Amino acid sequence: MRVLVVEDERHIAAAVERGLRAEGFGVDIADDGEKGLALARHNDYAVIVLDLMLPGRNGYDVCRALRVDDVTTPVLVLTAKDGEYDEADALDLGADDFLTKPFSFVVLLARIRALLRRSSPQRPAVLRAGDLWLDPGSHRCGRGADVLALTPREFGLLEFLLQHPETVVSKHELLTQVWDACFDGDPNIVEVYVGYLRRKIDTPYRRSAIETVRGVGYRLDGKGG
Repeated sequence: MRVLVVEDERHIAAAVERGLRAEGFGVDIADDGEKGLALARHNDYAVIVLDLMLPGRNGYDVCRALRVDDVTTPVLVLTAKDGEYDEADALDLGADDFLTKPFSFVVLLARIRALLRRSSPQRPAVLRAGDLWLDPGSHRCGRGADVLALTPREFGLLEFLLQHPETVVSKHELLTQVWDACFDGDPNIVEVYVGYLRRKIDTPYRRSAIETVRGVGYRLDGKGG
């Protein structure tokens, strides 16, 4: 799952990003309202964490514009403005929750999870390819009765591949969906993590679930390899 954090205070954005990544979320950061609005309009996020006092376009305007565009992604307003009218205005404009600075990351994470439960009331289905399975709800995966230990990035990569079985997905698509929409590092990081995954889900079982399609990307065998 991906979270968009729209926050111009770099130390806060960095701290939230580190915490969310440690919990297995993909995170995109925007440091002004215009960038945040553009990312929210063109990408699929589970939750948007939105500051109110932003350069370029304030959080109120961003929230209003998203709702006018029928973007229904849950919005958690995170701000130093703690007046009751500020909270009421944010909620009236379409925000789903409101948290004031300074804040506890534990509370922020709990509120994000609560928004996810409300927006997805039914437990997500277990993804399967043969005896390879992944349960997004419990954050567990395995082969048959064996439960496998994956890092958050490996889990996200396998989840995306299982969501698109028998479909060739490009490196760019994987970088956008599993890493960052604005990822500007070495794209070969995808190959590295595919290698990590293969050593955990394929090699010990003499399987080949993840196929390399040269010059294009990767494809997951719908039968599990």
